[in-house]
Amino acid sequence: MQTYTVHVTDLLQESPTQRAISVSELNRQAKRLLEDGIAQVWIEGEISNLSRPGSGHIYFSLKDDAAQLRCAWFRGRQRGPAINLKDGDQMLAFGKVSIYETRGEYQLIVEQLEAVGEGVLRRQFEALKKKLATEGLFADDRKLELPELPQKIGIVTSPTGAAVRDIVTVLERRFPAVSATIYPTAVQGEFAPPQIVAAIETAIKRDECDVLIISRGGGSLEDLWSFNDERVARAIANCPIPVVSAVGHEVDFTIADFVADLRAPTPSGAAELVVPDQTEWLQHLSVTSARIATLGRRYLENRFQSLDWLGKRLRQSNPAATVARQRACLNNLQQVMAAAMRHDLTNRQIVVNDTQAKLLQQSPRAHVQQQISGNTVLRQRLQAAGSNAVARLGVRLKVVARALDSVSPLATLDRGYSIVSERASGTLITDATTVNAGDEIKARVSSGYLEATVTRIGKNEET
Repeated sequence: MQTYTVHVTDLLQESPTQRAISVSELNRQAKRLLEDGIAQVWIEGEISNLSRPGSGHIYFSLKDDAAQLRCAWFRGRQRGPAINLKDGDQMLAFGKVSIYETRGEYQLIVEQLEAVGEGVLRRQFEALKKKLATEGLFADDRKLELPELPQKIGIVTSPTGAAVRDIVTVLERRFPAVSATIYPTAVQGEFAPPQIVAAIETAIKRDECDVLIISRGGGSLEDLWSFNDERVARAIANCPIPVVSAVGHEVDFTIADFVADLRAPTPSGAAELVVPDQTEWLQHLSVTSARIATLGRRYLENRFQSLDWLGKRLRQSNPAATVARQRACLNNLQQVMAAAMRHDLTNRQIVVNDTQAKLLQQSPRAHVQQQISGNTVLRQRLQAAGSNAVARLGVRLKVVARALDSVSPLATLDRGYSIVSERASGTLITDATTVNAGDEIKARVSSGYLEATVTRIGKNEET
């Protein structure tokens, strides 16, 4: 920031007409000198000439036995004792010295106002804060993460205060399924610190909460002093349950805020932090369910597509190959049967020849003639049996052939039917609604195939 310095000797050395400045400029330079030259300070004095105009700003004087100082406490900086402030109060004011340029009045721009007794507490607060920070109780690496969705929340606070009502109201609004347990304790006075410590130890011993809120409403530094107690700070630091500190208003800070795993600006803010918004979770669940449904539908579509592809392959398989295999097997069986019959006839012929030779070696002609006649009959019966067997096998062969021909697609084509498919892709057409006018098709008939273009599509007439 730029500073301005005016030397009186310089002004005396120049002519008034050459170095004269306006009152506004002088006040402006004086204001800069004060603001740049004096750091923010604490000033103790008695309140007098207190004024509260409609703007909400507060104007007063701080005085002692020998002097007084004008002070301005603007509405945006007010907190703490502003409501009950009155003439005669002994206060500590913290702020920056400045000048009200319009009137040239020297004043203190107040940023913080405390009762004189609070000054001692403030020094004790800073000393304990420094001590615990040196021990590492405020370090980020020792702070616990809050659970994303706690099942039960513990609340260490007064059971009759406004803080517990605010917390419960927000919990019921944001996520009513989460339950809360109140560990009652005093939150103000000399007996409050040991009770707060006992409530924390009870919550640890019962081990029934996923997160712990330590809370009370707003108030003065004295009202909040129980949460600046070293015993309370160490109990919070040693708590294995994640702790959220929600003490006072957003502008209030206590030692408990620094030691806790997370600080909330208000009790309601603590409830907002520890549980998610039920509406957002339901929306997330809806989106997740929709994704699962989409993935399932895609999986079924892929399975259906695979099934269609396998069905297409099955339809495209040529039954003629099966018929050819069956025909080859039948021919093989026929050859085996003919070879067996020939072998049997050959053996029988050998037997006959042997018998004839034996007969010829015997003398009686009649006996020989009888044997010859018997052999002739046997030969005839053998030939008849062979012919009948061949005839029966031939009949069976024709029956099997006719059966195979009856199931052959080629026979269906011979009866005047045709197989129609898309000319480009070869996909079979079984439904007229899948074809559009102008599409090129290919029709296979008994003696070949035809290529054509669709000119009209109609439906079968009902009989």
